[in-house]
Amino acid sequence: MKILVTGGSGFIGSWVVDRLVDGGYEVVVVDKVRYDWINKDRVQFCECDILDSEGLNGVFEREGFDLVIHMAANTLLRKSIEDPMYDARLNILGSISVLECCRKNGVEKLIYTSTGGARVGEPKYLPVDEKHPLNPMSPYGISKHSVEHYVEMSGELYGIDYFIFCFGNVYGPRDSVDTKRLVPVFLDKFLKKERPMIFGDGGKTRDFIYVMDLVDFMIGSIDKMGKTENRLFHLANGKEVSVNEMVRIMKEVSGSDVEPLKVDEIKGEVDRIVLD
Repeated sequence: MKILVTGGSGFIGSWVVDRLVDGGYEVVVVDKVRYDWINKDRVQFCECDILDSEGLNGVFEREGFDLVIHMAANTLLRKSIEDPMYDARLNILGSISVLECCRKNGVEKLIYTSTGGARVGEPKYLPVDEKHPLNPMSPYGISKHSVEHYVEMSGELYGIDYFIFCFGNVYGPRDSVDTKRLVPVFLDKFLKKERPMIFGDGGKTRDFIYVMDLVDFMIGSIDKMGKTENRLFHLANGKEVSVNEMVRIMKEVSGSDVEPLKVDEIKGEVDRIVLD
């Protein structure tokens, strides 16, 4: 099976690529930057922006894919608030570009990666299941959820078999402080003896999932495509953990005695989330 991974140079995408190659799949990556994969000699890299519809379609025509795993996106909620146009262009128009390439080139299978908490907004009940009403509070949540409709439409109109996986808060090796995610930022600060910032009182909760667990499930799902009625799933740990508890754990493992600085919370971020 020949698989395209958009965003295959990213934190999660790079692990997906390495595990796919380990599993014997033929893998092509489309991204704007190259990553030094463990199996780099067995990965074909195509430098391309998913917004470049013509260039992207050329890759599809040349390679002929059996499955597309679409992960290229703006993943920064705070960036989406600062620049909603950038977020919408990349997440919505970029995804439409990918879906159109799938349609034009007869791709039969697609995995789209969405967000768990940001698409929901402030939960009406916990844990949040896949039937929970959606009211995203940020451009990021809106854009990632909007594409779910385009994916579902592609299934109905063009017969593309798909899964939509809605992630919890993913952490693990290869994550970067540049992503502004809690775990890499705080560990980096603690190891440098610097004070990280907590937005709010630290009582906000999240559902953290280890990247290897997430990737193993995603790749294990490939053989199940077309064999289940449900198409959208939460991928999470199912445990509600507060920012304060995460900080306590990270201080313990890093041996830090630095106390974080608490500042005003950011609008658009949910207070509590845990996924069923």
